[in-house]
Amino acid sequence: MNRNWIKVFIAAFLEIFWVIGLTHAYDFWTWTGTIILIVVSNYLMITAAQVLPAGTVYAIFVGLGTAGTVIAELLFFGESFKWGKIILLITLLFGVIGLKLVTPEKAKEGVES
Repeated sequence: MNRNWIKVFIAAFLEIFWVIGLTHAYDFWTWTGTIILIVVSNYLMITAAQVLPAGTVYAIFVGLGTAGTVIAELLFFGESFKWGKIILLITLLFGVIGLKLVTPEKAKEGVES
């Protein structure tokens, strides 16, 4: 896995925290942290998409961020557990993994990844 895919995964991980921040921020510092996470997360995603296929990068970014946010809600914020939600999350993750597997490592010739 090259540096750009690592950027996508870090961006998706940060997305989990800024989405939670959008719901739970309550003062200047929590909003500041949320905004910083949004900027860093999107910067990483955008720089990765300059080398990798943009549609695949965005789908993986959003898919992993969505799955992580739902899991965090279940584990830390008392969201109700439903098997249907888990099955749909697993389906989403299979799609994200599938996109990653069928996307070539070097999407553009001559660009160092």
